[in-house]
Amino acid sequence: MNKIIFIADYFSNEIAGGGELNNDELINILNNLGYNIQKINSRNCSYDYVKSNKDCFFIVANFVQLHKACIEFITNNCKYIIYEHDHKYLITRNPAIFPNYIAPKNQIINESFYTKAVAVLCQSIFHKNIIKNNLENVNLINLGGNIWPVNTLNMLENLCNNSKEDTCAIMESNNWHKNTAGAIKYCEVKNLPYKLIPNLKYEDFLQELSKNKKLVFFPQTPETLSRLVVESRMLNLSVIINDKVGASYEDWFNIKGIELIKLMKDKRISITKTVQELM
Repeated sequence: MNKIIFIADYFSNEIAGGGELNNDELINILNNLGYNIQKINSRNCSYDYVKSNKDCFFIVANFVQLHKACIEFITNNCKYIIYEHDHKYLITRNPAIFPNYIAPKNQIINESFYTKAVAVLCQSIFHKNIIKNNLENVNLINLGGNIWPVNTLNMLENLCNNSKEDTCAIMESNNWHKNTAGAIKYCEVKNLPYKLIPNLKYEDFLQELSKNKKLVFFPQTPETLSRLVVESRMLNLSVIINDKVGASYEDWFNIKGIELIKLMKDKRISITKTVQELM
């Protein structure tokens, strides 16, 4: 079987972000299914490398550091899908600064890269509709979820019925778009007790999250899904969020706990199947 080239700005051993964790688990699943996946950081991806692998299938995730010449070559010579995690067709990557999330044409970039892809995979219907309103003639597919490792889902299952304090969990983050200050202000105005959860080891973070009854989260940019919010729901927390959380637009968002964990186990299969069919 021809090898598959998986391009991303970072992998989870470099940055443990939601997109990176999702990508790595997809790679693990495909490897276990017998595919020959070759990972490469976009910054290390040269024109010669792309050209020498032009007959391979490409999965392109975050590609901010991918050289323009490589993007153009892939666009015109290769079969590929874009596993989109935000909005890299925009100069700002942030549609929230535009009315109704619709950017003026002079803010659109990489348009051909999106339109010529076999498909662009979206995290939620919210995510898909934003892209649809900004780009024409793109084959958009809503995956309606993310991929978590089985051991993580099993851990969430063990944690979801933990006794909970009558407190609101707030993720402590220095990223302005996560809006920790806004969540704190909300709790203080509403006189709600809250706990800040710092940047802990992933397992420890979930353990601390599971001890609270609610999550408060008001992102300032659209969250294409929000693993934090989905994890909170899997842990049986109620959530206080704004309208920028992609998960809240999915038809499964009313379920939580064991039922939602089971659904995300099923998503491992359905998302992988979608990728296989596109390849």
